[in-house]
Amino acid sequence: MDIVFMGTPDFSVGALEALIAAGHHITAVVTQPDKPRGRGKEVQYPPVKECALKHGIEVFQPVKIKAPEAVEVLRIYEADLFVVAAFGQILSQEILDMPKYGCINIHASLLPKYRGAAPIQWAILDGEPYTGVTIMQMNAGMDTGDILTSVKVEITPEDTGDSLFDKLCVAGAELCVRTIPLIEQGSLTPQIQNEAEATYAGKISKAIGKIDWAESAEVIERKVRGLNSWPSAYTAYHGKQLKIWKASVSSENQNGAPGTVHAVTRENFSVNTGSGVLTVWEVQLEGKKRMQVRDFLLGYSMSAGETIG
Repeated sequence: MDIVFMGTPDFSVGALEALIAAGHHITAVVTQPDKPRGRGKEVQYPPVKECALKHGIEVFQPVKIKAPEAVEVLRIYEADLFVVAAFGQILSQEILDMPKYGCINIHASLLPKYRGAAPIQWAILDGEPYTGVTIMQMNAGMDTGDILTSVKVEITPEDTGDSLFDKLCVAGAELCVRTIPLIEQGSLTPQIQNEAEATYAGKISKAIGKIDWAESAEVIERKVRGLNSWPSAYTAYHGKQLKIWKASVSSENQNGAPGTVHAVTRENFSVNTGSGVLTVWEVQLEGKKRMQVRDFLLGYSMSAGETIG
């Protein structure tokens, strides 16, 4: 099938590679413009652009995909189907109507739950036991199109935002490859989303990572995992930001106010919360590298009863 692929971040690369491996003809890749990144502000290509260039595929990077001049460029590319995976711009109805089979989207949740920009992180933050990937026939709404296929993916107690991202990337690529022949055959029955079950997963900001020790240990532990690797869960210690990279819910009973240190051992320290105790195993103090708590405690004297945050 002739396909125009639209995507930008790492999540999109797996699907593009899978479509190429499955023998589909990618007539063009549409992605966001290059952006300066890092301290040196060096211009870097979006991951999908790097993948496309590696395979010799033409790349189109419109600032606004709905602009008349961008729409005219899209008309040039021969395509039976547009496949969209975390592209980052909303398509107009004019674009949605272009290809023979319309546009499909690879969305990292089981729609209608977790529509929006950050379904992976919010699934962990909310304590969901599982999530998944949905292939959706796109319409002009925000993740509101009819469901074509879906697959469930377990969220383990060890999953972080990064590890779940990797699992859903693989699941989405495989599901997309399986779905396209069914679209071509006309053997799918699209399912209308149940609006009563819809939830929204808004963008993640750095402010979300700030730990409120009045929350429960379970909630804070999910924040540590769900916001790993960005923006991370963080608190304050001796006037500096302290990122918490790994933590677990302790079976001990809290013995002080939220935000006070419960106990300190050679391997970890634990903090009283609004409900329960959180044991911390891996941290990163502002200006320092990420390290195990046993190494952190070699340079910092922490004692039970002191306050952090």
